[in-house]
Amino acid sequence: MNVRDILNGLKEDKFSIDEAEKLLSLFSVENIEIATLDINREKRRGIPEVIYGANKSLEELKKIASSVLKSNNKVIISRSEEYLKLSEYLKEYANVKVGKYSNTILAYKNELKDDEGIVGVITAGTSDLKVSEEAEFMLEAMNCKIIKGYDVGIAGIHRLFPILKRIIENDADVIIVFAGMEGALPSLIASLVDIPVIGIPTSVGYGFGSNGYAALASMLQSCTLGLAVMNIDNGIGAGALAAMITKRVSRFRKV
Repeated sequence: MNVRDILNGLKEDKFSIDEAEKLLSLFSVENIEIATLDINREKRRGIPEVIYGANKSLEELKKIASSVLKSNNKVIISRSEEYLKLSEYLKEYANVKVGKYSNTILAYKNELKDDEGIVGVITAGTSDLKVSEEAEFMLEAMNCKIIKGYDVGIAGIHRLFPILKRIIENDADVIIVFAGMEGALPSLIASLVDIPVIGIPTSVGYGFGSNGYAALASMLQSCTLGLAVMNIDNGIGAGALAAMITKRVSRFRKV
């Protein structure tokens, strides 16, 4: 389907204006020499632009991020060593939130909301916060309410139950669970709730487990149903998936 097909469909009432806008967004890009920006990704998919900051210079990040903000309300930059300098620069264009545990920036022009569903975020240990914070920034950018519980892993499993109780009482749509070491916590939580669980193995641990492989293998081999597993340290991806689920659920709640 090309642009003319979409315009003819709109003329013949085959598409609504909103549907035509979404289809037309497939063709919208902006070339800025060092990058080709998918400027309508949020309109098309509901996911804001995310810039992977590693291996990019400060000047490159400035140019890409400011270009995104000219066409969009928000942008996330992850894993940049220059994140503090970049955050100061972006204050000229938008409000800026900077990670406390991770090299993550959320820049946004309009006020963020939390009316697109509820997501529980649980970490097995404090060392997992570097990854969980990336997910939280994505959830905030996608207007989700977050209920957090940190450092409640299986080494002292009684710590888990108060936060799990809060998440259940608030009728969360999804729970994201971060765990390194042996990566057992997501399986345990999935066995206790009727809520979809997204497990994120983190590169936290000793020896073989320090790269996240042990946690990943454990989660993939889980016998607990209702657990999906993301790649090692992929907090951004986990946040996006969880938010997409809550947005679908929210549509039915609003009907």
